Amino acid sequence: MTREGWLNLAVLAALVAVPAWALVMDEPFTITLATRAVILALAAAGLNVALGIGGLVSLGHAVFFGLGGYAMGILAFHAQNYTPLELFGVSLPGTKSMPVIWLVAVVVSGLAAFVIGLLALRTSGVYFIMITLAFGQMFYFFSISWAAYGGEDGVSIYVRNGFPGLNTLVPIQFYGLCLAVLLAVLALTAALMRSPFGLALNAARQAPERVRAVGLDPVRLRLAAFTLSGAITGLAGALFADLNRFVSPSMFSWQLSGEFIVFIILGGTARLFGPVIGAAIFVLMEHWLGQLSEYWHIWFGLLLLAVTLWGQGGVIGLLTGRARPHD
Repeated sequence: MTREGWLNLAVLAALVAVPAWALVMDEPFTITLATRAVILALAAAGLNVALGIGGLVSLGHAVFFGLGGYAMGILAFHAQNYTPLELFGVSLPGTKSMPVIWLVAVVVSGLAAFVIGLLALRTSGVYFIMITLAFGQMFYFFSISWAAYGGEDGVSIYVRNGFPGLNTLVPIQFYGLCLAVLLAVLALTAALMRSPFGLALNAARQAPERVRAVGLDPVRLRLAAFTLSGAITGLAGALFADLNRFVSPSMFSWQLSGEFIVFIILGGTARLFGPVIGAAIFVLMEHWLGQLSEYWHIWFGLLLLAVTLWGQGGVIGLLTGRARPHD
């Protein structure tokens, strides 16, 4: 096993051991903190498919995170108020079932990613960044003016949604559910990296002309990756909304999109566990340094600066060296 493989195994062990220790020590807040890190890591893992493998720097990925969150918020809102959801002249009931909400969140955010990608991938470089940012701001201001679902105040959900066989109100059970989803996405990403599609996508990032010369369309490859990336991020948004039992326009903010990118750069771009390590470091610094000063972002910025200057490949690159081809 490579050094990166051992590091990934250590991170996986920590994801299991820390909440288990918190359960034994009766520290439910630590479990909630770990759940937040896992869900943010899931969102960044979704972006890593587009950014890490496909080279698509999206500054609007919070759109899909917010759509997943609002899919949960709207369905649960109608379920708790016993009012039907009126959609294109059809009355639909709300639901508190997580599997149904996840399906809706993935479909809605995946469709949005497909449409946005279809338009944004007509450009590249800084223009692609600006178009994705523009879509993010459009959704942000639309959600602020959406009075039916709280407008700027957002929507509160009184009771966390349910999953068959689990009591999601118990912190350790909800954490285990989120961790299982994250591991499933990481397994999918690992398979994707080694698949012919992943190799072609990687080649399209490095030499699109050569990919086109062998009969493949780089734009279609990137569009498929962007759609899959948006769907995964939407799923993370639904879980994040369930964690807080609250959705608001801030889930669409461009600052959140920037944080997802920072998680990947800090942990290691195109590294399987890069988003996990980046999100964990962010949540830990936010918690510990945030208690000392409201300007804790300065120290986080200095860390990011140091990793960027001296650690090509992020924290994983610093600890294990350069990535092997297709490793």
